[in-house]
Amino acid sequence: MDLMGMMGKLKETQQKIEDTKKRLDTVLIDEQSTDTLLKVTLTANRTIKSITIDDTLLEDKDQLEDYLILVLNKAIEKATNVNQNELDAVTKMDMPMIPGMEDLFK
Repeated sequence: MDLMGMMGKLKETQQKIEDTKKRLDTVLIDEQSTDTLLKVTLTANRTIKSITIDDTLLEDKDQLEDYLILVLNKAIEKATNVNQNELDAVTKMDMPMIPGMEDLFK
């Protein structure tokens, strides 16, 4: 086993992971309530970029809170899936599989 070659490959993969994380900051995930009264946009790295709230929701605090929880959770779940799939693709494509190494990239 070529240890130097493997270390170089590991460094290269870590760089690709960092590049992918930067790119995921530009990937936007849009989610909305079924009635479109609340819309959120976040990056694939799960940073909220915008929240749009219809005025009718401002009249009912409890309903607004419920909408925020539901829509944000759906958006975060979508963003997490995109994020995980992208990072998995980089690590699986470039990494020689060494037992236990896959835990380093989670």
